[in-house]
Amino acid sequence: MGDTIFGKIIRREIPADIVYEDDDVLAFRDLNPQAPVHVLFVPKKAIATLDAATAADAGLLGKLLLAAAAYARSEGLAEMGYRTVINCNEHGGQTVFHLHVHLLGGRHMQWPPG
Repeated sequence: MGDTIFGKIIRREIPADIVYEDDDVLAFRDLNPQAPVHVLFVPKKAIATLDAATAADAGLLGKLLLAAAAYARSEGLAEMGYRTVINCNEHGGQTVFHLHVHLLGGRHMQWPPG
């Protein structure tokens, strides 16, 4: 599961505000939220970056996005809209090297994000 903070959350070695879990995906609230709803969806399989994902991970990547969409609907975000973001590597803004999808909602999102 990797030795990142996300791996430790998955293994329950450190606490997190978990909002969703299935066999392949865990989701928890971001500790530094950038929107009223800011949840991270992580695969339980350790994949460092989106660039490191392979064709064998296609189903898992789909599960991450579908889990984020289902959670957004459950929080009432779907009608007004929400944002999903995957940062990849340092210049892409990735700070934890365990692939994750940010779900942000509950406010109007600007573009470009800055």
